[in-house]
Amino acid sequence: MLLRDKIQAKEKMTGTHMYLTDITSAKIIGLAGFDYVWIDLEHSYKPVESVLQDIIALRNTDTAILVRVPQDDLTFTKKVLELGVDGIIFPMIRSAEQANRLIASTLYPPYGNRGFGPMNVVDYGYKNAQEYLDTTETNVCRFIQIEHIDAVNDLDEIMKNKYIDGYIFGANDLAGSINEPGNTLGENNIRIIKEVIAKLKANGKYVGLSIGETDCERLKFWSDMGIDMISAGADYMYIQQGAVQARKNLESAHKFAKREQK
Repeated sequence: MLLRDKIQAKEKMTGTHMYLTDITSAKIIGLAGFDYVWIDLEHSYKPVESVLQDIIALRNTDTAILVRVPQDDLTFTKKVLELGVDGIIFPMIRSAEQANRLIASTLYPPYGNRGFGPMNVVDYGYKNAQEYLDTTETNVCRFIQIEHIDAVNDLDEIMKNKYIDGYIFGANDLAGSINEPGNTLGENNIRIIKEVIAKLKANGKYVGLSIGETDCERLKFWSDMGIDMISAGADYMYIQQGAVQARKNLESAHKFAKREQK
């Protein structure tokens, strides 16, 4: 089932984040069985070439490809769209005006103002570019992040944009925007998130969350709150945690072996 179909069916989805530049790690993550991977270009040092490599690796899996672009960077956004991704994520939205401007940059006229120049997305001419033009409304899923109190205050206006397919919480930054940095699970932050979820759900919107931790109980906490798509963990975390655990296991094994020899 396509990503858009899952969103429209309000299915629960699982995803994880990718920051590393190695194509092999992309393939390993892609084969893990997530509904989608979130390639991050806001906080990572990944160049566009690395994203293209990720796409090539991930196209051999059943995993959808989402890319979070740098904040308010229309040039980078255009390049990512031309690569041919399943979804694009705009971070740190603060107003309806900003959301509308960024979403318009993903749509060809008359729906938006995206400039024409598809390449990898139409296999460099092996696919019909006109067909891609004709499906501008549906050929990519569009997400915005709710991670600032300004977006919360302007949510009624933001929701009027019919081309936004999902609203993804950045709970850490949201807490920071109310002057409680690091207090992600604080009473005020959770109250705001619950209120926003209720409003989004009442308007038939799809709701997501991006979070670093992968603890089952914590993830269940968010899911029970009404989150539809949860992006958790990251490629570098799996390597770091796996390496540390392996080292601990080895140290434990050596100590056990020495005790047995005495």
